[in-house]
Amino acid sequence: MTDGFSLFPPVELHPLQPFLPEGAKLLMLGSFPPQKKRWSMDFFYPNLQNDMWRIFGFIFFGDKDYFLFSDKKAFDKERIICFLTKKGIALYDTASSVRRLQDNASDKFLEVVEPTDLTCLLQRIPDCRAVVTTGQKATDVFCTQLHVAEPPVGGKSPFDWGERSMNLYRMPSSSRAYPLKLEKKAEAYRLMFRDLDLL
Repeated sequence: MTDGFSLFPPVELHPLQPFLPEGAKLLMLGSFPPQKKRWSMDFFYPNLQNDMWRIFGFIFFGDKDYFLFSDKKAFDKERIICFLTKKGIALYDTASSVRRLQDNASDKFLEVVEPTDLTCLLQRIPDCRAVVTTGQKATDVFCTQLHVAEPPVGGKSPFDWGERSMNLYRMPSSSRAYPLKLEKKAEAYRLMFRDLDLL
């Protein structure tokens, strides 16, 4: 402590509840949401500079702007939720609380204070047979906690969890900081969705 101020950044608690639709077959795990000032909606992957929902729109509807409002200033949360519920895709993050070591959304500068209890999360979605991590930090936390071999980017690793035979998919980050064109990222996701009979 110096002059009454901590030398460490404040701890941020996860601002969202897990999105776990009934019958979910796939669990998508990121690291942690960006700062609220970067949100365009109150849901996962809310930053307009993140291309996750453009990847989904491109793959499933042939339109990268499908999940954007017509003014393209925000993602359409209700349209996204309806789609994910219909497809059986759950969402959460591998960190329940973090410190941001820099004033940005980069995983590189996220310190995980409390990892998510992934065992508890999987117990809540008994039909889930696959998990996808969408960045290196999320992959590291998942593999460490559940003792799974890390797959290559665009690949998968089989693992057993209880009586379930599952696969961990490692997809390219949807952040624009990850140096790969949207169409190339979408192709990796497309192969995964086909593999899971979701496409």
